[in-house]
Amino acid sequence: MPQSRHPQILEEAHDKSAHPQTLAVRARHELPAALTQLAEAQAGVISREQLHLLGVSDQVTKRLLRERRWQSLTQGIYHTFPSDPTWHGLAWAGVVIGGDGARLGRQASGFLHNLVDSAPRPVDVLVPAGRSARVVGEWRFSRERPGARSGRSVGAPPRLTVEDTVLDLSAAASEADLVALITKAVQRRMTTPHRLLQAVDGRSRYKHRQLLADILGDVAAGAESPLEMKFLHQVERPHGLPRGNRQRRRHGLPYLSDVGYDEYHVLVELDGRTGHEGVERFRDMSRDNQFALIEWITLRYGWYDVVYRPCLVAFQIAAALVARGWNDLPTRCFRCVNATEPDLCG
Repeated sequence: MPQSRHPQILEEAHDKSAHPQTLAVRARHELPAALTQLAEAQAGVISREQLHLLGVSDQVTKRLLRERRWQSLTQGIYHTFPSDPTWHGLAWAGVVIGGDGARLGRQASGFLHNLVDSAPRPVDVLVPAGRSARVVGEWRFSRERPGARSGRSVGAPPRLTVEDTVLDLSAAASEADLVALITKAVQRRMTTPHRLLQAVDGRSRYKHRQLLADILGDVAAGAESPLEMKFLHQVERPHGLPRGNRQRRRHGLPYLSDVGYDEYHVLVELDGRTGHEGVERFRDMSRDNQFALIEWITLRYGWYDVVYRPCLVAFQIAAALVARGWNDLPTRCFRCVNATEPDLCG
């Protein structure tokens, strides 16, 4: 009989010349269907305790290990395929080792929520306070203080909610990384600003509390990247420019513009730390030309301009707005007042 990918049948070794009664004693023994179902639900992982609850003895387990149908991941934890476990299998093993109330930590939860790009190794696992917390092979265990998070787990294997994952990941993040993380979570509709603020309110300790509230307000206004956030905070607001419309398509053209002052037909495109090169550069030119044909002007700025010359950027945008009907003047921010190089402030 061909061996299935998931071994469900044990065959006692027997001599074909043995007496029929002996063969009857050594007949095939099927593993419980519930075992197969549980192992499949846990990415092939099962514990010694679970096996006992399902009526599978240590003798049967040892035979499967000896025949290399199963393999031992650590003491009392088995992988029910002959191949190495996947990362999801290791994640399940960590939760099973952690016991009741265990769940994946911030990096592993972030990976499963698509907030972290790479699968963490070792797999980080949270266990209730009072249990052993240590690094063991493929896993890193940490004690979880009661009430530190929402207390709710989601998914399989159990993990933190999106909100708790964002807050845990952002606790040690830079401002730019915090912006990127929050905008990713909100704009992919994994969570909402309201739910994130509720999660913060439920924590007695969170060092970025005010910054998070400010960023969430900006995300709600449409800012999508750290550079757009810098533009909002260092160019547009402190210089009294009108509020631009963000990430919109205009006049049926298939482009999302970073910032648009629609009443004055002025667009601002922000090109990140390195700017666009090669094919991307020609696409930018084509976009700008198409808007120029319908009498929209496009101003482009990079990371250096927004971060190190925000006043000059603001006054250039203001000049374009005034030329197109804006009946106001930009205000001078504290950088303008204290500038040592006049050309940086228009």
